[in-house]
Amino acid sequence: MGEEDTVNADQNSFAGGEEDSLLRNRHTSPLPPPPQQLSSKVLTLPTVLTLGRVAAVPILVATFYVDCWWGRTATTSIFIAAAITDWLDGYIARKMRLGSAFGAFLDPVADKLMVAATLILLCTKPMDAVLLGPVPWLVTVPSIAIIGREITMSAVREWAASQNGKLSEAVAVNSLGKWKTATQMIALTILLASRDSSFARLLPSGIGLLYVSAGLSIWSLVVYMRKIWRVLLKK
Repeated sequence: MGEEDTVNADQNSFAGGEEDSLLRNRHTSPLPPPPQQLSSKVLTLPTVLTLGRVAAVPILVATFYVDCWWGRTATTSIFIAAAITDWLDGYIARKMRLGSAFGAFLDPVADKLMVAATLILLCTKPMDAVLLGPVPWLVTVPSIAIIGREITMSAVREWAASQNGKLSEAVAVNSLGKWKTATQMIALTILLASRDSSFARLLPSGIGLLYVSAGLSIWSLVVYMRKIWRVLLKK
């Protein structure tokens, strides 16, 4: 073989190798995007909003016992603002990539403090049912279910975090938990607003939604426990 033939063979080999490389790259699936990095800052904007919800709890308690129109209005407004910031801080953290470990810890704590405080406050003043009159247990029963579920899930998630990753995945927030939170926030807003005589007709719908939220709370707890049990059986 002459020198020219050798050069041509080398060029053909190089071209063939390059073509094969291009074909392999074309059929190779793209690399997954890197995981979102948590911000190293402690006081990000979402965290400040979450701290605002925690600070609003004693103000909510104080205004609840102000027996006049502006006290009732202030209590309802504070709770609505807390519900809005609960959604807003998560949205900002995702869109602006401002999530932090401290914020991830504090957010559910702020939610539970606000909801538990509101439920306990409503239990201290029995609601007047349309047909039954004052019923002390009307709000107390679903409140025990909701608060009990939150305490149980907090303990379960803390335990799951100390175990393997599959248990943590089993207790990750799902769509059922989101529906529970949504009905809970709407129900409590209606119940707080119905303390004003102008919105008293909304009381039955608020009570009904609170019982729906309590049912979803228990249902979601059962779902989480079943997932955990399946993971433990596979060990």
